[in-house]
Amino acid sequence: METMHSQLRIQEISALLPHRYPFLLVDRVLSIEPGVGIKSVKNVTINEPFFQGHFPGEPIMPGVLILEAMAQTGIIFAKNTDPEGLGDKLMVFAGMDGVRFRRQVVPGDQLIIDLKLIKRKSIIWKMEGRASVDGKVVAEAKLIAAVQ
Repeated sequence: METMHSQLRIQEISALLPHRYPFLLVDRVLSIEPGVGIKSVKNVTINEPFFQGHFPGEPIMPGVLILEAMAQTGIIFAKNTDPEGLGDKLMVFAGMDGVRFRRQVVPGDQLIIDLKLIKRKSIIWKMEGRASVDGKVVAEAKLIAAVQ
């Protein structure tokens, strides 16, 4: 029986992900239940480099980066679910379905990402995710990842 893991801080996250600044988009993991799901946090600040151009005077977090934060959360989940099998192997996007953006994400928001495992078959992982701010859904998608 799998057990619920407590929070992971940035040092532990960095040990699991190949991403680094400015593309590391997960600040903390709030909870992980291997084989079931994960909840993470991305603190959105005006210091993010993408706000310089998206958009000057009206900063909005790009939707593709919200999806990337969801994908990075999925990698952390997968590596906690199957640490021996995945090891240092690279996981990459293989597809997205049902992507919907519901609200804008702006500086000062705390993006909470919830992912649940839908199915895993060989090297393919399919997860369903929602990103929310203040309890309101801002994005949702089914993400498909493949192990390289």
